[in-house]
Amino acid sequence: MKFKSILFALSIISYSSANAANYFTLQSSDIRDNAKISNEHVYDGFGCSGNNISPQLSWANAPKDTKSFAVTVYDPDAPTGSGWWHYVAVNIPATYAELPANFASIDDFKTTTEINQVRNDFGINKFGGPCPPEGSKNHHYIFTVYALKVEKLPLNESSTAALAGFMINKNAIAKASFKAVYKR
Repeated sequence: MKFKSILFALSIISYSSANAANYFTLQSSDIRDNAKISNEHVYDGFGCSGNNISPQLSWANAPKDTKSFAVTVYDPDAPTGSGWWHYVAVNIPATYAELPANFASIDDFKTTTEINQVRNDFGINKFGGPCPPEGSKNHHYIFTVYALKVEKLPLNESSTAALAGFMINKNAIAKASFKAVYKR
């Protein structure tokens, strides 16, 4: 009996190890998980003077039934009572596995690739980098990619980041995230 229990435990470990490589993942060649965000990506405005370049993001092992993706960047530490949305992109085709650096540099709801950029809490339809209040503790920036069960979310130029977040979560079949930090 003891031998069978050991074999069963080993088979579970083996199965888990084999499938660990198949988890939906998100990474960036510009920002490492739990690392400090460089000035390259910091917002240019609100008292901050960064380059406001959106980082490269790539994902792998999305579920087979993914019809589109959404990407968000969120700061839960912002002193607003509701956090701060730095970037929301939806209707990213299922054929995509990456957004290159500086992809989100144009302030427009509809990009040339038909991806929609929802207005963030800076009031712009593009990436808005970190810019926490001066003297505050580290803020955590959560970068997330969502695999969605629909090709398009019914959002338009007047849609808010909160509405987009609701629609994303309602249609998500998987998500992958990493965090980075910044303070000034």
